[in-house]
Amino acid sequence: MSEKVLVAGATGYVGRYLVQALHGAGYQVRALVRSQQVAEAPGAYGAPALSGLVDEWVVRDITADGQAEGLCEGVDRVVSALGVTRQKADPWDVDFLGNLRLLEDAERHGAQSFCYVNVMNVWSGQSMILRSKAAFTTALTRSRLKHQVINPSGYFSDLSTFLSMARTGVVMLPPQPDVQLSPIHGADVAAAFLEKMLGASGAWYIGGPEVLTYRDVTRLAFEALGKKERTVTMPLSLTRGTLRLASHLDSRSRNLAQFFADGLTQNSVGKLYGQHALSDYFKALVQAGVEKK
Repeated sequence: MSEKVLVAGATGYVGRYLVQALHGAGYQVRALVRSQQVAEAPGAYGAPALSGLVDEWVVRDITADGQAEGLCEGVDRVVSALGVTRQKADPWDVDFLGNLRLLEDAERHGAQSFCYVNVMNVWSGQSMILRSKAAFTTALTRSRLKHQVINPSGYFSDLSTFLSMARTGVVMLPPQPDVQLSPIHGADVAAAFLEKMLGASGAWYIGGPEVLTYRDVTRLAFEALGKKERTVTMPLSLTRGTLRLASHLDSRSRNLAQFFADGLTQNSVGKLYGQHALSDYFKALVQAGVEKK
């Protein structure tokens, strides 16, 4: 009988590819979601629908008290892509406490391993999103369970923002447009998980098959649209001003502003991995019209 794997965060960009890859490899998939209807529909940024890929649905809000209990009963392994980016939620409640409750339940029910989708540069970021991920990573590495932590560079889905800007005719580049990253497709992240999931504990820093700067990303966005490239570089003073302004707004705006500032100012190049090129991804989004979502 094939192993049963619980996937948390199954409706996110990477989570959907994880479910697809596990199903394709013959695993039984238990998907933790907040809405089965949303999960069974196509995801944003070209991510797959989960209809027909899940053996068992569990609809719960992991941030609510007691909702993690029993999630891992009968499960061999746990894979978590649970995390906050643009959602209206507190990163500490989701990225740290939600994952911690899941880990504790996995320990209680004797799961063999816990695999976690982290992000690169988590230890140097200042945002609550990165601090929450760092706190959970620390807890996971202290667990008695085998653990595999995948730290991807920026996702293709994140960079669709440049495609949306290019559609308007002008892309605003970050203050350091030559910062390097190795963006990776969700399917390639899932493939890396399948390679590491059954092995020893460890952490891996991965990216896609090419190293790009934000100038390169912008060029590829305009090329996909068949438009002439036009850019404006954001002054560093404007970035700082935006962060100061966000600090006086609600916590969600403050967290997001700092999270994206962290990502735009640090190199994020992992071990080159995978087969998907960003240029092909942009062209596919343009053809499907989904970069508007």
